[in-house]
Amino acid sequence: MLQYRAEVTAAVTLTTGGGLRAEGLRVDVPHADVTTAEIEALLVRSLGLRDVERVELTGVRVFGEPAPVAGEPGPGRTRFVELSHVIEAGMTTYPGLPGPAVSSHLTRADSRSLYAEGTEFSIERIEMVGSTGTYLDSPHHRYEGGTDLAGLPLERLADLPAVVVRTAGSGRRAVTVQDLEPLTVAGHAVLLHTGGDRGWGTPDYAVDAPYLTGEAAALLVERGAALVGIDAVNIDDAGEAAAGVRPAHTVLLAANIPIVEHLTGLENLPPHGARFTAAPPRITGVGTFPVRAYAQVPFYEAHDHKRSAGWQPS
Repeated sequence: MLQYRAEVTAAVTLTTGGGLRAEGLRVDVPHADVTTAEIEALLVRSLGLRDVERVELTGVRVFGEPAPVAGEPGPGRTRFVELSHVIEAGMTTYPGLPGPAVSSHLTRADSRSLYAEGTEFSIERIEMVGSTGTYLDSPHHRYEGGTDLAGLPLERLADLPAVVVRTAGSGRRAVTVQDLEPLTVAGHAVLLHTGGDRGWGTPDYAVDAPYLTGEAAALLVERGAALVGIDAVNIDDAGEAAAGVRPAHTVLLAANIPIVEHLTGLENLPPHGARFTAAPPRITGVGTFPVRAYAQVPFYEAHDHKRSAGWQPS
């Protein structure tokens, strides 16, 4: 049995004035007689693109491949990419904040007297500040009366189309308007891959760390971003020279746009096409809490398209 695919050179024009071009891009198609219009629609859907004005395909080649063997990842399936740090007792997330303390509320030995023979349980107690590990900031973190963790809608937290902004390796700390200007961000999780996570767990993590400028944050609000994340110690410039000013937090959270800080592993995501999730527990009156942040990436894109589309893992 054959699995059909189309290989194309694609030029996509967006209504925002931006666009993208990729050569040798491959898309799963339902049959060998697929039309160009069908391929265009499948391409747009598979990459999670919005605000598309026009798609131009050239060099279209449709071919068949043997269907994947049972139990092996195949075209059209997804892989999961971990984007959060492990939380450990005593660790430092943000300098100056206490690390988490993990202790036992009920040991296995003590539980044996409470249950039938051969049955035992362990219940741990965790004491920590909300800003621990990879965590999400809700508007309540910055504003009295702002939406807390319990009030955040899942539409802002789960299965969001992601756009990755790469400044890692540029030698620059600031993510600026110029980095964001060409991108379509409406309804997207905008993930800032700065390379700042390389210093995680060391004193250097908070020194001259990357950040998002206030002007760039205002642009993301204007263009309707759903969530913004960064792989650094703070989405704002947390250095002494910044004098405690937090323009990115102020602008984004005022617009009810959640912020995820201390991400990691963003080098494993393509610029477009991934789906991002970072959902905290529903806790009333709390503005910040750790999340298990992850992305789902189409398996065929991760293995076949990332180099042809100009994306190289760093």
